[in-house]
Amino acid sequence: MDCPVCQKAMSEQDFGGIKVDVCADGCRGIWFDWFELEKLDETHEGLGEALKNSLEGTREQDESRGQINCPRCQKPMIGHLYKAAKDVTVDECYLCGGFYLDAGELKAIRDSFMNESQREQFVKQILDQTTEYQQAQEDLKKIKARSEALSRMTRVLRVSDYFTK
Repeated sequence: MDCPVCQKAMSEQDFGGIKVDVCADGCRGIWFDWFELEKLDETHEGLGEALKNSLEGTREQDESRGQINCPRCQKPMIGHLYKAAKDVTVDECYLCGGFYLDAGELKAIRDSFMNESQREQFVKQILDQTTEYQQAQEDLKKIKARSEALSRMTRVLRVSDYFTK
């Protein structure tokens, strides 16, 4: 498999029972197949010389490189913040579920990994700043109030209320 950034051949390396593809002779990016990244995103996960070498590299990301294609299925990958690290943007293939990390991003993910309560707080902060989310919450409140009012108004029309008392 070729690296989606520099097109050099990637080599399979063992990160402690999890085999990932690393662009060792090029940009040092890492390819994770479906669910592999979740097994290595915390500091206590994985082991071995290959993982240690990947974590020693400095973080390098070319913001101007644009969208890259998945090295497995050749479909465009989507860049987004990684779920457990609020400052790291990763490239994900929505077709095959793979992730591509630029050099140093695995270390950044592991260093900034959020626990469950931190993650909930971070998501709440993002949602509170999103106007579309706020509008949807207001719409839901109106729908709920309307539904409750209709329920109260139609209560007298329910036959079961007269026979269960």
